[in-house]
Formats: sequence, C-alpha cells, structure tokens
Amino acid sequence: MRTVAGVGVAAALALLLSGCASYDTTSPRSAREHAAAGAEDAVVGGPDCRKLKCVALTFDAGPSENTPKLLDILKQQNVHATFFMLGKNHVATYPDLVRRIVAEGHEPANHTWTHQILTKIKPDEARKEISLTQDAVEQLTGRKPLLMRPPQGRTDEKVSKICRELGVAQVLWSVTAKDYQTTDSALIEKRVLEQTKPDGIILLHDIYRGTVPAVPGIITELKKRGYTIVTVSQLLAPAKPEPGVVYKP
Repeated sequence: MRTVAGVGVAAALALLLSGCASYDTTSPRSAREHAAAGAEDAVVGGPDCRKLKCVALTFDAGPSENTPKLLDILKQQNVHATFFMLGKNHVATYPDLVRRIVAEGHEPANHTWTHQILTKIKPDEARKEISLTQDAVEQLTGRKPLLMRPPQGRTDEKVSKICRELGVAQVLWSVTAKDYQTTDSALIEKRVLEQTKPDGIILLHDIYRGTVPAVPGIITELKKRGYTIVTVSQLLAPAKPEPGVVYKP
C-alpha cells in the first residue's frame, strides 16, 4: 500500500545522504485502490471519491477568533473540512469552538500541543505533544482524532512509530497558499486555485486574518470546476486512516 511519493530510489538515497528525513507516503488514490476486499460498498452517507472529483479542505493551528466566521461560511456552502487543531492557546482557549467544529460535521484532527518540530525533540516529548491534544479533543467532544499533521510537515520513522502507538495517521498536503506570509485574500485564493488537482489536500490556516475571507471564493470556484470538497477521511474512503502511515497526494 505504501509507495515513495514523487521520488525514485536514487532521489530517496540522495535525501538520506544529505541528512534529510526519508519516509514512505501513501496517496489518497492508492489508499482507496488498496482498501480491503469487501469495502466496495463501505462509503455510506457521504461522497464517494472513487467516482467523484474530490479535494480535501484542511485548516491548521486553530481554533481562533477567526474560526466562527469560517464555520459560518462552511455551513452556508454546505462544505465539511478537517481541522488540525493546536492544543495550547487554541483547543484549551476555545473549547466551545472545538465542540462546534465537531457538532457541525467537521473532522477534528491533531496538530500537536505547542507546534514543536517532532523530528527535533526526544521521543517522549513528541509523544506528549501528540497525546495531550488527543486527550483534550476527546474530553471536549467524545471523539479522539484519527489524524495528525506534523508541524511543518516534518516527520520520520521515529515519529511514525509514535503515531502507530497512539493510533493516528499522518497527513501532509499538496496545496499551500503560504497564507502565513500574506494577508492578501485574493492572492491566497489565486494560489489555492492554481495548485488544486483531483485528490489533492489543501492546507490553509484559520489563525491568519487574510485566510477566512478567501474561503468563499475558493469554494465557489472549486465547485464550478466540478470538485466535491471533502474531509481527509472522506477522501481516503473506503480505506480507513492507518496509524503511523503518512498520507500525501
């Protein structure tokens, strides 16, 4: 099921020799194609991305004071997203928004407790970064996240092993607006639309003030282009997120 995404053996070796982390990834399409036998009818009550042109919409590092407006927009557009939430100063500060995210049908996910780079800290510290947010979200909503996005997308075999133990899959992305660099909502929208392809995963942040105003235009144009906007788990279905696996389009 796992494939090295976008690099051959020589490139992977070069990464290893240069000191960069090397790891295998699984694409959403590959996950669906390799779903367990008998899963053909497992997509029930939601979009079937084996038949539709899907893209997953994700938001990192919230919730924040911008999230209520974002949730209003998503409700108006009848779109569900995946929220990779930070624990300290976010989940702990906005518990009602965490509950609202889940109550309105969005997917709760983990972005660690304090956004430390997991590959640069000791295993026990990395485990704590993930588990604290897991526990906080579960206590607030009754749902333990199945997905975790490592800060800056930095992962390795050590992190993957911890994720397997904690029961979370890792999710990277294929589209980034780099909305941490600009408050220009039109530019954010342009960047997303230029990069989006079927089975992609869009990375945005609901903590930056230029991002939420860009969302209505992004959604409207993607729908015009025939996209069905889904959560990450819906993009993978009928496969289920596998703990430790790194998913990347």
